[in-house]
Amino acid sequence: MAFSMLALMLNAQPVELNTAKGTIYGTLQMPSTNGQVPLALIIAGSGPTDRDGNNTSMKNNSLKMLADSLQVHGIASLRYDKRGIAASVGAGLDESELRFENYIDDAVAWVNLLKEENWFSKIYIIGHSEGSLIGMVAAAISPVDGFISLAGAGFKSGDLLKTQLSGQPETVKNVCYSIIDSLETGKTVSNVDPMLYSLFRPSVQPYMISWFKYNPCTEIQKLTIPVLIVQGTTDIQVSVDDAANLKKAKPDAAISIIEGMNHILKNAPADKQANLATYSDPVLPLNEDLIKSVTGFIKNFVN
Repeated sequence: MAFSMLALMLNAQPVELNTAKGTIYGTLQMPSTNGQVPLALIIAGSGPTDRDGNNTSMKNNSLKMLADSLQVHGIASLRYDKRGIAASVGAGLDESELRFENYIDDAVAWVNLLKEENWFSKIYIIGHSEGSLIGMVAAAISPVDGFISLAGAGFKSGDLLKTQLSGQPETVKNVCYSIIDSLETGKTVSNVDPMLYSLFRPSVQPYMISWFKYNPCTEIQKLTIPVLIVQGTTDIQVSVDDAANLKKAKPDAAISIIEGMNHILKNAPADKQANLATYSDPVLPLNEDLIKSVTGFIKNFVN
């Protein structure tokens, strides 16, 4: 699908990705400059997160703000509602059929679509949270000019889930760890306590198996392109240790540790409740050092 000349002149346009299992909808933002410009494909994180970084229970506009900031700095962007989310709900799959590879395939398809156009001097992928893992795998399949991990995990998903469950009572923790161990070997667990259905219901287990297969440190090592790892110090979901582990796996990657930035890329205190309050503040701006790091990285490789 060719991008509209008029819409590009107006700096934004809705875009569609037609797939065998439905249409995925996104927004292309263009800077007010002549000639080719670099573009960043922005991939949202886990859960029902839309192209703006929001979901039904919170609105912070983090990814929309990121796209706006890129636009101001002469960088185009394309962000999209993930399959099954917001405007892309029609492309959703039954939970029992969804696999992590579906998200990877969609990201690859967007990259390939962008490559068909001659508007962009270079193409980058920016993956936020779970979108980091999706993006780095996609970047290895359909090579781009650079990859940026924003608050991306540096450990296998199963290990992260165990860490998150480590504070549970011993009996609950042991059961959960056993289920995770089984899923990591590719085996589903049929007898799940109803109290644990929110995490391990049978219909979601095939997705978890497909997700657990990917180790971000293994995937980032496959990239032969410039890489930037960005992590905030007040992120209560992903830690600086994750960024350090990614850097250890990819020694030639650039790394930016940003003081006082949380998981949604905004300034926040370490206090959990105050930190979480920012997740529902659509006016609070992005951390300024984040914008400097991302735009500086892209501009450094434009020429």
